[in-house]
Amino acid sequence: MPWIYAIVGLLVGAILGIVISRLTTPQYKKQKTLQKDLESAKFALEQQRQELSDHFAQTAEMLDTLGKDYTKLYQHMAKTSTELMPNLPEQDNPFVKKIAEHNVETIDANAEVEHPPKDYVNGATGLLTEEKKEVVEAPEAVGQESVVQEPMTTAKAS
Repeated sequence: MPWIYAIVGLLVGAILGIVISRLTTPQYKKQKTLQKDLESAKFALEQQRQELSDHFAQTAEMLDTLGKDYTKLYQHMAKTSTELMPNLPEQDNPFVKKIAEHNVETIDANAEVEHPPKDYVNGATGLLTEEKKEVVEAPEAVGQESVVQEPMTTAKAS
């Protein structure tokens, strides 16, 4: 039984010694201070990033509103210029030409539709495939009739 008291006392003493040495060691205090500084710097950086993101979102909204307002103002000027000066020839009215050009650009921008590139290969190809695949070139891509080519053989790694 006395041995058990001695072992328990030794373990309690060791644990207390480790705790006291950690609390009084300058490197431990320095590490804790650096850890707190790091956490506060990370928080400040994240807060700044959020503010920057909010700023750009608000700026984009304002620019969009500004663009719409300028378009509305321009259309108003074009309308009132034709109403207030009905005898003015169209070539002398600076607003008539711009509205026509703006409408054409809007139609052209809406007409563009992006299509993914066409894949003219039948089956899977690549360095990792063992089988030879047939490659067919499309007539509209080449400008002549379909041509069948044999792909290059790949060297097997030993």
